[in-house]
Formats: sequence, C-alpha cells, structure tokens
Amino acid sequence: MSLKDQITEDMKTAMRAKDSARLGTIRLLQAAMKQKEVDERVTLDDALIIAIVDKLIKQRKDSVEAYVKANRQDLADIEIAEMKVLEVYLPQRLSAQEITAAVQAIVAQVGASGPGDMGKVMGAVKTQLAGKADMGLVSAAVKAALAG
Repeated sequence: MSLKDQITEDMKTAMRAKDSARLGTIRLLQAAMKQKEVDERVTLDDALIIAIVDKLIKQRKDSVEAYVKANRQDLADIEIAEMKVLEVYLPQRLSAQEITAAVQAIVAQVGASGPGDMGKVMGAVKTQLAGKADMGLVSAAVKAALAG
C-alpha cells in the first residue's frame, strides 16, 4: 500500500472514530499534498510525500518553540500532538552514529576536502538521506566532517 493510500485510510478511520484532532491533522497533510500536486502538476510518490511530512513537522517544531517562549503551553501541546500524528508517516530515522557514518562516506565519495565543499556535500546528502534523517543533525555532521 502506498503512503498516499495509507493516509487516506487513516483519515477514514479517524472519521469513523470521531477523532477530530487526528482527522484535522490528516486533512491538513492531504491539503498540503494536493497543493503540491496542483502547483507542480505532479503525481506524488512516497518520497515526495515524506518531504511534505518532513516540512510540516519542521513547521510544528518551530511553532512549539515560539509558543513555549510566549508562555502558551496550551498551543504548544496542540502542535506536539499534530507532530505525533505526522511522524507516523515518516520512515524509521537514522541514529546520530548512522548519520555520521553516512556523511563521512558521502564526503569521501564526492571528494570534499574542506568547508568550501559544503554545498556539494549537502546536495549529495539530501538525495541519499531525505526523509531518513533530521536535516539539522545532518548539517551539523557535514560541518564536523568538513572541519576535521
């Protein structure tokens, strides 16, 4: 079953269970997916859906940070709940050690020698680790690998 079909089935299940919070989050995801399809005139595959989910989760993390700073824990809790619903659609994430090993292999593969090659390495890393790792951690690992 494709990820798109899984999301549709989860929406139906949430409707039947009258789980309005989960249903709202899934509808938000479907709206983002539909927007991408219409804007770019593409049919979404699992990789593109994972990229959309990743983007939505990053937005939620930023919102949580802002709400906590503004002393609005009630709003932060809503965003955290939405993140938990969205995280179900992501593949298993790589550990910090796995990210470091993958980055070092990619650095060797592209022949990067210093911080000036950051763009070249990040381009290769994004294609290989998209959806599998938190890009913030990946960026830090790339900087460390190129500095050392």
